[in-house]
Amino acid sequence: MRLSRFPIATTKETPADAQVISHQLMQRAGYIRKLGAGLYTWMPIGKRVLAKIENIVREEMNAAGAVECFMPSIQPAELWQESGRWETMGEEMLRLKDRHGAEFCYGPTHEEVIVHTVRQDVRSYKQLPFNIYQIQTKFRDERRPRFGIMRAREFLMKDAYSFHMDAESLEAEYQNMRAAYVRIFIRLGVDFRAVTADSGNIGGAKSEEFHVLAGAGEDLLAVAEGGSYAANVEAAVTHAVGERSQPTAALSKVATPGKKTCEQVSNFLKVPLDAKVKLLVVKAEGGGLVAIALRGDHQLNEIKAAKHPKIASPLIMAEPAEVQRVFGAEVGYLGPVGAPADILLIADHAAAQLADFVCGANENDQHYTGANWQRDCAFTEACDLRMIAEGDASPDGIGTIKFYRGIEGGHIFQLGQKYTKAMGFTVLNESQQAVTPEMGCYGIGVSRLAAAVIEQSHDANGIVWPDAIAPWRVLICPIGADKSAAVKEASEKLYADLAAAGIEVALDDRGQRPGSMFADADLIGIPHRVVIGDKGLATQQFEYKHRKGAAAEMIPATLEAVLAKLG
Repeated sequence: MRLSRFPIATTKETPADAQVISHQLMQRAGYIRKLGAGLYTWMPIGKRVLAKIENIVREEMNAAGAVECFMPSIQPAELWQESGRWETMGEEMLRLKDRHGAEFCYGPTHEEVIVHTVRQDVRSYKQLPFNIYQIQTKFRDERRPRFGIMRAREFLMKDAYSFHMDAESLEAEYQNMRAAYVRIFIRLGVDFRAVTADSGNIGGAKSEEFHVLAGAGEDLLAVAEGGSYAANVEAAVTHAVGERSQPTAALSKVATPGKKTCEQVSNFLKVPLDAKVKLLVVKAEGGGLVAIALRGDHQLNEIKAAKHPKIASPLIMAEPAEVQRVFGAEVGYLGPVGAPADILLIADHAAAQLADFVCGANENDQHYTGANWQRDCAFTEACDLRMIAEGDASPDGIGTIKFYRGIEGGHIFQLGQKYTKAMGFTVLNESQQAVTPEMGCYGIGVSRLAAAVIEQSHDANGIVWPDAIAPWRVLICPIGADKSAAVKEASEKLYADLAAAGIEVALDDRGQRPGSMFADADLIGIPHRVVIGDKGLATQQFEYKHRKGAAAEMIPATLEAVLAKLG
């Protein structure tokens, strides 16, 4: 590609609304242009990167046995009402009406559409299993679209759906897709982790996320150093460790005037945070209240709590006035000792193992020291309710937990019968009985991955693309080609030879000064740069520099020498 015929508009200025590196660099390098909040035009150079990511995804999906289709982005409301998600999807779903008053949505995902489509033609177990996918635009009406392409309202996504006669077949395809995703992320050239995840509003009993590791990631990942365990912190499990010690201290009430937070109480009484029990009060399933006991240094995992059968979902914290009325004390002075007998008290494993702990006395400005379970108070049950913490032992017992930031680029689910059952999709088994198929779902954020790669791979000068998804692998920069016939001839020859060898190559024939040319090359992120000038040609040499290299080097002025550098 001759850059004189390719519209590229770079700028030195950082856009005022660009908060993260990928957003800044994609706009400065001319990959995207903003249309509106969370809406972006992919410029020609950006579309080249997007197409390469899309092709890698398509190639691996096809190799894994999935088949491609294309579904409408505008979806009838009846399908979502049939599945029960028309109301539960909330304001992220963009709803609209046609001229006849019929309700539709701009699809944020396609579970309902694919089930409706498949149930029209699939009648027998002989037609299963299969996996069908598409690469298509989605729309989610984010409350605060931000970070450019990484949190846009309109985005390109690959979504696949598999159908099976039983759970064993679903598990096999889930593992097949997991392996395909690993291959995709390896080919993208990124450092990534596959982590256990919460299924969210998509649903299902099992899911994993694929994260590109980057400091700008919105997700916090718990990864075992020295082990293989990895999970989103929202889904990371914790276990009871060791046995609870026997009581050694007497229960004693102490005045703690104005000390409401765990940190304030800990400092005032000169006891460590992990020796304190705090109570959080939430709404119970079916009405009433539930008290949750946590260790002072731990945080409630709201997703875990909302999944508890005795706690209301979504999780709702009790109002301070109601807490005051029921417990007789303000929030901050609550504790299990003397808690109302009719309030269900659930303890996190770590809190349940404490002995001689500090807790609120259910009386303003008062706390207990030397409190002990069974002797002074009791919990109804102990379970996993907290966020995992850095430094914890890995849940599988191998290694210690360390936190990383990640950008979610893919998510795979075992949906089971959630959608097929709700939408009445059945097939006949070998005994001619109607059974409900199992279903899997497998998504990749194609456009988001472009931003994720940049967040992980950039420097002070611009983007550093991996070879596999760079707009071009090689950029030829002729110096003074307008004045030197030798430079022009050598540049044109190398350009033609690389193209004939199947190498994606760009020739910067815009007539810019060297400094401007090199700055654009670094900003755009082309992996390999070849500079051709009279000085080098005088000794039959080209100047070569890898985008990650600290300095340029001289190589023989031959196609073979350039190809050798490409690897």
